[in-house]
Amino acid sequence: MLSQFRIKILIICCALAFTACHAENSSSKTNQDASTSAAKSDSSASNLQKYKTEQIAEFNEPWAIAILNDGRLLITERKGKLQLFDPKTKKKIEVKGIPQVAYGGQGGLGEVALHPDFAKNQWVYLSYAEPGQGGYGAVVIRGKLDLNQATPQLTQIERVWTQVPKFSGQGHYAHRIVFGPDRKLWISSGEHQQFTPAQDMQSNAGKIIRLNDDGSIPADNPFMTQGKIAQQIWSLGHRNPLGMAFDPQGELWVAEMGPKGGDELNKIIKAKNYGYPLVSNGDHYDGKPIPDHSTRPEFEAPEISWTPVISPSSLIFYKGNQFPAWKNKALIGGLSSEAIIVVNTEMKPVKEVQRLNMKQRIRDLLEAQDGSVWVLEDGKDARLLKMTAQ
Repeated sequence: MLSQFRIKILIICCALAFTACHAENSSSKTNQDASTSAAKSDSSASNLQKYKTEQIAEFNEPWAIAILNDGRLLITERKGKLQLFDPKTKKKIEVKGIPQVAYGGQGGLGEVALHPDFAKNQWVYLSYAEPGQGGYGAVVIRGKLDLNQATPQLTQIERVWTQVPKFSGQGHYAHRIVFGPDRKLWISSGEHQQFTPAQDMQSNAGKIIRLNDDGSIPADNPFMTQGKIAQQIWSLGHRNPLGMAFDPQGELWVAEMGPKGGDELNKIIKAKNYGYPLVSNGDHYDGKPIPDHSTRPEFEAPEISWTPVISPSSLIFYKGNQFPAWKNKALIGGLSSEAIIVVNTEMKPVKEVQRLNMKQRIRDLLEAQDGSVWVLEDGKDARLLKMTAQ
């Protein structure tokens, strides 16, 4: 009887493994339809947004995407290339003049963002990792994008911001860039897996940074009396804030990786401390516990946190009309979760309302002018997908 029982169990396990393998391999790379929900979602199946994806191109370790007024895309690749890509012709041209980057670990060429007046001034902002005394750090530059030549080029490059100090290791740069409704330049700065910089006001690591577009300090930043580094800081106590976006009401939100558990979505408030590494809803990787946010009410708690983690890589608020169920909701790209997580930030408490099973690590998201969503996968031979309503 025991032998027969074991045989039955083996047959069931093999069948399940075959089914899972078949389901993964049968998904089309050019038309992956899905409308899956999160296990804890409060939405009914009828409220889930249906969508379809189409593969448009492939890139080598892409990290970020921006869109020009004519629909062409700027896409960074971590080894140091900025690609100008035309979705209509599928033509890809490398932009020349990009500074040398420190590629390795999580480092390399990172964010790309356009100045709010790009049509007039042609300023493009890039973040990347650089070496220096003591190790590595993130920097932000800007340059004029010259599209009038056969080969596009970045010219008149200026350094806008430098992460200080340099750190050993090549992790947790974060270095996302976004312009706010206030037309200020916002930068997310990770704590480089060093923990304590997130609470050190003489370091701009583990912080959310707010600057003028040329890198100068706005007069209304909250820590103006605490030194030149502290003057850059808007909020502190962050770990690895890899998603940053403003909601339709003009409020800033940040999605950041927790340690072992406790990924967070935070509403960013001027001068507030979000507690890391003193508090977290996760623990250290070696198993050492970290007190939860509930134990230290003086620190800002996340609006929502995830354990198991989603590994957030990016964040947008969808403002278009093509996906009605996502209107004004947060879309978070997920790495280890291989998903796009849809969150309703207007609910009390904030709720995850849908999870799209993308079956690949997602690095960045972008809403196009027509309300479709560009999806950039992570890693080598990563696909650029166009997501449209089904």
